[in-house]
Amino acid sequence: MACVRDKPVSGPPTSLSAPHLRISLAFRGGLCPYSRARPEKDYAFKGNFVLRDLIANGQSMRTISLPRGRQRLHAMPTSTGYEVREDEIYDWDGRKRGQTPFTVLQHTISGTGRLRYENRNYRLQENDTLLVLVPHNHRYWLASDERWEYFWISMNGEEALRIHKSILSISGPVFRLKPATIDHLADCSLRLINGAASAGAASAIAYEAAMALYDDVFGSHAFAEKLSAMQPVIDHINANLDRPLPVADLVQISGLSRAHFSRCFAESEGLPPAEFVLQQRLQRAAKLLTKADFLPVKEVAILCGFEDANYFSKVFRRLYGTTPSQFRTTGMYANLRTPARRGVRVSDDET
Repeated sequence: MACVRDKPVSGPPTSLSAPHLRISLAFRGGLCPYSRARPEKDYAFKGNFVLRDLIANGQSMRTISLPRGRQRLHAMPTSTGYEVREDEIYDWDGRKRGQTPFTVLQHTISGTGRLRYENRNYRLQENDTLLVLVPHNHRYWLASDERWEYFWISMNGEEALRIHKSILSISGPVFRLKPATIDHLADCSLRLINGAASAGAASAIAYEAAMALYDDVFGSHAFAEKLSAMQPVIDHINANLDRPLPVADLVQISGLSRAHFSRCFAESEGLPPAEFVLQQRLQRAAKLLTKADFLPVKEVAILCGFEDANYFSKVFRRLYGTTPSQFRTTGMYANLRTPARRGVRVSDDET
């Protein structure tokens, strides 16, 4: 069967606005019989057999859109597929893919891709895995004289984004995975391509893929315990961004000593507590500025926990390179994963 393109000239679509669950498929080759997860121990002993099945299945992609009004899922795939790109336009700018946050996990099977991530250049080669968050200041593309073979899984959802942000903070956007993990991710992609017609089934596979990546990168039960131990603190922060959030209160919620809490929090979330709170405040401000344009900037500042509008504008500009008012006009949205790297430092009690 000939491959019929039903997508843009490059990369995975990410629409979330269809009136019903929409499945879009383009195949070259037959369907693969995989329809359920294999035990993790299977992946460890089978080599990259599932990856070979994915390749044998032929170039294909699937996009999934949830109906409006559906209760949010913690992890939801937006697209997945396997492609070989050569002598064609393939160029994705993470600042020009809309305001809805999602991630792209893309594994290089062969050939070469290019990535520019926060002004650092990467050459993606065989067995390199790419992870990026959108929207964000990055670009990945195929050079005119090169070939790139890869498979990808894109997803969104609060938990998927949180897990992937933690991985990015530790490993950066490019890393190497164990063969068993690559096979596991390929299996998740195959099952999404060939089945998972319901939102719940698709969500389960997306979460499985996120956790397979998590287990490979962190590989530690101790770290997993730290991550889960911080969840009540994270929930408290997100529920009270319009109020003062002194670190002393966060320590009390965690039940740990201050030193142990600060260390565990930074390992879990990739940022010290005070900087994480600042990040969350500014992310909320960015959303309000673009989605609630009837609110004055001063009121946005108050709703995000900034009593001083001038301080809010100063911090916002350091991170975005523009004032809140200008940001609202342009509609620009960016990832604030590491505010301190852009020169914004806060003391533990400044939150």
